[in-house]
Amino acid sequence: MAASKKAVLGPLVGAVDQGTSSTRFLVFNSKTAELLSHHQVEIKQEFPREGWVEQDPKEILHSVYECIEKTCEKLGQLNIDISNIKVWLDLRTQSTVESLSKRIPGNNNFVKSKTGLPLSTYFSAVKLRWLLDNVRKVQKAVEEKRALFGTIDSWLIWSLTGGVNGGVHCTDVTNASRTMLFNIHSLEWDKQLCEFFGIPMEILPNVRSSSEIYGLMKAGALEGVPISGCLGDQSAALVGQMCFQIGQAKNTYGTGCFLLCNTGHKCVFSDHGLLTTVAYKLGRDKPVYYALEGSVAIAGAVIRWLRDNLGIIKTSEEIEKLAKEVGTSYGCYFVPAFSGLYAPYWEPSARGIICGLTQFTNKCHIAFAALEAVCFQTREILDAMNRDCGIPLSHLQVDGGMTSNKILMQLQADILYIPVVKPSMPETTALGAAMAAGAAEGVGVWSLEPEDLSAVTMERFEPQINAEESEIRYSTWKKAVMKSMGWVTTQSPESGIP
Repeated sequence: MAASKKAVLGPLVGAVDQGTSSTRFLVFNSKTAELLSHHQVEIKQEFPREGWVEQDPKEILHSVYECIEKTCEKLGQLNIDISNIKVWLDLRTQSTVESLSKRIPGNNNFVKSKTGLPLSTYFSAVKLRWLLDNVRKVQKAVEEKRALFGTIDSWLIWSLTGGVNGGVHCTDVTNASRTMLFNIHSLEWDKQLCEFFGIPMEILPNVRSSSEIYGLMKAGALEGVPISGCLGDQSAALVGQMCFQIGQAKNTYGTGCFLLCNTGHKCVFSDHGLLTTVAYKLGRDKPVYYALEGSVAIAGAVIRWLRDNLGIIKTSEEIEKLAKEVGTSYGCYFVPAFSGLYAPYWEPSARGIICGLTQFTNKCHIAFAALEAVCFQTREILDAMNRDCGIPLSHLQVDGGMTSNKILMQLQADILYIPVVKPSMPETTALGAAMAAGAAEGVGVWSLEPEDLSAVTMERFEPQINAEESEIRYSTWKKAVMKSMGWVTTQSPESGIP
């Protein structure tokens, strides 16, 4: 088996998926997009005080090297020659660190029109401003021109290409577009934004495309291998799902959901609180593509809540069994607005409700209603996207942990009333990064031409209810959402919170 396997391998492409809670290294066959081997290491988060979250960049770097070494060992055991690995790249998942609750004064709108983002603690500029204001060592290093700043991809590329000894300080357009310092129209760091946040431009990385050779690995099992792909998490999933056409969209189901819709070469600004972001730029001379992004705050988190807070399931997988027993929520609706409603409502006063209860309702119905809630919230974001860009979706491509739940996928098709399509290989984020790297000029082991993309096997879920029923359920959900609003008033503080 090993010998015959060795014969058919095309060039291999490695991808680092560096996330908030773990680092993974995955190796793909560039000819078949098959995942050959991978290794994962958990990352610690420190919470030095209430509302602060920190991670150790050296620990992250060490975890990257460890994942590479371990995966290369595994490939050796499979009799696969690692000298076949042509590319090396890094990729980051969108950090959800909300350590900063400082409001920034100033006119919101020029920030939004230039960056596509609302002013928020979520993005890097605010965190960097905080470091400059509060950490004397950082201030001093900047004054003495010893400091560089970037997102985690920049730190990894710089470190892996030599660090202080000639390391390359760069990022790609997708990661740059999440910093709030980057002009998504001119595709450059913006002088006005840097002045607004008080950030010296010379510490920022060079902005490159998502697919070109940035530098070579300087150490470890893959020394000398080019690093040639860099994409933010959601962009990588969009590429991995091969959403290269205008109007194609993907939804990643995790703790929350992230929906991205490819809007082509033009920036579409949302009237419903969605973000406008750079989707990808796959080559130095290739055009940039933009996307609309919407997120559902509570998806997998609602299943965890049923498990940890209510105790009606012991493992997350059990929810499918409970939901299957009844096959309906029996008129029960669950709006998981645990910390308010996000897009497209933006209603911080809302709180979670379960309504439509009768004497007949049991835990199975509540489990079913929780799954439906994920699907209804997804439909609300998709409706907003349709209204913003005027392109109705023909189908939705899905990935992420929760997509293994077949009931959830069928419900999603029923509630959207369009087919839901799931690739059989679930690692779409790492695959997208590997594709960007393998397609880079000077590497050229992975063609992104439509006729060359190997047909990925897909599982399709077609709507199985009639359109009228789908609409009735959706309008009832909206009624439930209205009932969740205006719950917290400034006069009545929530009990138990100091």
